Amino acid sequence: MLGGTTNGKRIWLRALAFVSGLGMIVASALTIDHYFAANFPTSIWQGSFCDLSAFFNCDASSFSRISQLAGVPLGYFGIMVGGLVALGVVFPSAALGRTNRTLALINVVGVVVLFLYSVVGLKSLCLLCSGYYVFAVLGLIAVWKDGSGAAGSFFGRWLSPSPLHLATFGVVTLTGAFGFAEYHQARVEAQAGGVTARVVEQYFSLPQVSAPSVISPYMSVQSTERFEDATIRIIEYGDFLCPDCRYLHEQIQELEEEFRGQINVVFQFFPLDARCNPVVAKDKHPGACELSYMAAYDPAKFRAIHDEVFANLEAAKSPAWRRDLARRYGVEAALSDSATQALVQRIIGTGAEYEKTSEEYAHGIRSTPTIILNNRMVIGTFPHEQLRAIFQALVEERELGERKFMEHWVEE
Repeated sequence: MLGGTTNGKRIWLRALAFVSGLGMIVASALTIDHYFAANFPTSIWQGSFCDLSAFFNCDASSFSRISQLAGVPLGYFGIMVGGLVALGVVFPSAALGRTNRTLALINVVGVVVLFLYSVVGLKSLCLLCSGYYVFAVLGLIAVWKDGSGAAGSFFGRWLSPSPLHLATFGVVTLTGAFGFAEYHQARVEAQAGGVTARVVEQYFSLPQVSAPSVISPYMSVQSTERFEDATIRIIEYGDFLCPDCRYLHEQIQELEEEFRGQINVVFQFFPLDARCNPVVAKDKHPGACELSYMAAYDPAKFRAIHDEVFANLEAAKSPAWRRDLARRYGVEAALSDSATQALVQRIIGTGAEYEKTSEEYAHGIRSTPTIILNNRMVIGTFPHEQLRAIFQALVEERELGERKFMEHWVEE
């Protein structure tokens, strides 16, 4: 990366450049791995769930529109830039140094845009992406401190790449991008076919669990008067400040139209807030308890409050916004109403009734969203097509009978 080997060049600059290049490669590879795991899980156990905080999570970026460009994950371009940075240290030259300075500047401009989009637009920050941002800035610092082969003006220093090196980098990058796009398309096709069928089969292989001893009386979707009468029955352990719960909410909103009259969804309060949930070791989502009390105070207003909170997830983290919400719906008394709080506490407490899914956690229900879908527990979220396929399979099971249903899905 450094443009020459003249006397006086400090070794630490070359080390910084090399470390930043490797750091960009590693961070980018991890973001790509998470992108495919989140969008194309190959099993029912590979889904994503909200287990850190509403702001610091990688799922929002993985599901966003800018997570990939024409089927190429953005992390791929980070790998290419990081590779060229590291290559410039191993094989230093003035021409490669000029090219790397240009790409380092463009890279950091792109990093700033992505950071602002993530924080302002997505209301979240991916920790893996943040690692790349840090290494990208370190790389820019390294080339800024290095003055080898650079003219005095801004354009001469930062925007004078070697045409040959730049063209070579472009050709190699585009060639690799084409391969990634083909791989992405293959994953899309596999997801729509064999993978989705396998996930459905895995869902039906899960052991059945009992309903919680206290089922929340609050339904976010209600198709039948009795919860048990619907074809598709979901008990959702949810948190109003969990971005993955919002993602699930948006999915169900879409599927509610397609499976009209067949879905019931119970919202089982499980705020990841230590003020009311003893399972949570720390306040991951401060304010989630307050929102639970407000939503539970008046059953007639639950659905409206539920939908408005998820439509304003970032704003809902503000105490002022929550106070205004309580005032507008006339539920200010919820924060001091002992009966409401006792009911929410009983619902939260049912999370301890399930067998532990990990030695790391004290209870079976320990993160959101966790759903009990027709008496089978699933932690996390599915891609839309997988969740839709499971819903369709449940409909077919009721219509065709279990034996015919299983023969329909299991490959011979």
